[in-house]
Amino acid sequence: MSNNFDIITNSSTSKLKLVLKSLLVGVMTSFVAILYRYALAYAEEYSFIFYNFQRNNKWIIPFCFIILAIIGWIVGKIVEKEPFSGGSGIPQVKGIVGGYLTNRPISIIFYKFIGGVLSIISGLSLGREGPSVQLGACTGDILSKKFKSSRLERRLLMSSGASAGLAAAFNAPLSGVLFSLEEIYKYFSPLVLLSTITAAVASDFIAKEFFGLQPVFNFGKTTPIPLTNYWLLIILGLILGISGVFYNWCTLNSQKIYGKIKLKSSTKMIIPFLFAGVIGLIFPVVLCGGHAVIESLSLSSTLELLILILIGKFIFSMISFGSGAPGGIFFPLLIIGGSIGALFGYVVINYFGVNPEFFNNFIIISMAGYFTAIVRAPITGIILITEMTNSLSHLLSLTIVSIIAYIVAEAFKSKPIYDSLLDSLLKKNNINEYHKESTKKIIIANIIHFGSKAENKTIKDIVLPPNALIVSIKRGQATIVPKGDTILKAGDEILTMTDLSNEWKIRESLEALTTVY
Repeated sequence: MSNNFDIITNSSTSKLKLVLKSLLVGVMTSFVAILYRYALAYAEEYSFIFYNFQRNNKWIIPFCFIILAIIGWIVGKIVEKEPFSGGSGIPQVKGIVGGYLTNRPISIIFYKFIGGVLSIISGLSLGREGPSVQLGACTGDILSKKFKSSRLERRLLMSSGASAGLAAAFNAPLSGVLFSLEEIYKYFSPLVLLSTITAAVASDFIAKEFFGLQPVFNFGKTTPIPLTNYWLLIILGLILGISGVFYNWCTLNSQKIYGKIKLKSSTKMIIPFLFAGVIGLIFPVVLCGGHAVIESLSLSSTLELLILILIGKFIFSMISFGSGAPGGIFFPLLIIGGSIGALFGYVVINYFGVNPEFFNNFIIISMAGYFTAIVRAPITGIILITEMTNSLSHLLSLTIVSIIAYIVAEAFKSKPIYDSLLDSLLKKNNINEYHKESTKKIIIANIIHFGSKAENKTIKDIVLPPNALIVSIKRGQATIVPKGDTILKAGDEILTMTDLSNEWKIRESLEALTTVY
């Protein structure tokens, strides 16, 4: 209760403390994420060496499949031991920050690290970004407990760690900040911005000391697409929007298919590892995150090869992620989006006379559009690809394609992938009703959005959930003691006290009142 009282009455001095704590979270997260990034880079390198050795020494293939089965079984046991170590990690972070789930940060960091490395060294089509976000959030959670933080500050430090993890994974600090605002919180808050940008910039600075200033994708100098060719972007945006809807549908159904297999998790986990063995022998380019795919996307490739790469990467990504193996979908979906762009570029260049120098533009633009259709975070997607390519020349075309892809996905009523994955996670953990009352109280912060149900309403006209009470309103630099006739204005930050056990349900109800989607 003393921490809650401090949140209500002391906002100015706590900001300085929050910045310093977020700075420490960013620094600590950077080292965890850097170590994980190095480990996965070496794991991916050895994975290709492993499969190349098999192709040159076919007598060893049966023994290698036995090794893959054992590794799959071990990873399955890891996920059984620590269920939150499986999958992307981003839905888990959203669930913990939202108050739906409890966190076991040390256990998750340990098992996520081991499981992720084993999955990549085996060749599974998974990424490092989701796990890096989760590792960062867990690091922030550990430090928040050391600081004896309030529940609100704990959430801020966890989201700061998540932003720092993404920043270190992709050399993309702004994307890390926007990801927290757009995906985890889904609203803009000066306090969230302050904490996340501090952690992300600190983490990115340290990561660049290890990995240098080179962008993740180095396409060289790209020539902007002329306005006369922008009609192509409309077609590309439509294709990416529909493809993103299909990706989300396939991802969720791949999980359902695995769920219907009547075997232990440790036994089912062997399936994607055996698939990796087969693919590693016949079509290794689609293994792991996807750097090998990017190197294969060129106009010198045949149309058949580009189609095969796209289909192969898509199917193997579904098999890999649907199993629940530790690893993200973030990077593989960017690679799939880039493959769609390469295929589109090949067709319009070879059959419609478009200038070949725009080929790489279509790859870059498609990454952002596909990401937006799937994740439904357009600003993050635009800034992410800009940071990952270190180029502003395609900013306008990126934005246009992302907006069109977003509209198409919305028109199909396709739910954002991480929201859908969180729903599945909550159902799996049987979280669907109010918990019993608790003597512990927490403070929940919400921003009143323009056009929301709560805007310009008096507090007495607001129907709050049971066991919830607005205890303070922050309007700019002023703190207002709420009364029944106090009118809520857009931009106000309301602080609501409730039982700790009801946190997640109260958050949902308050967001419905204060947010416009």
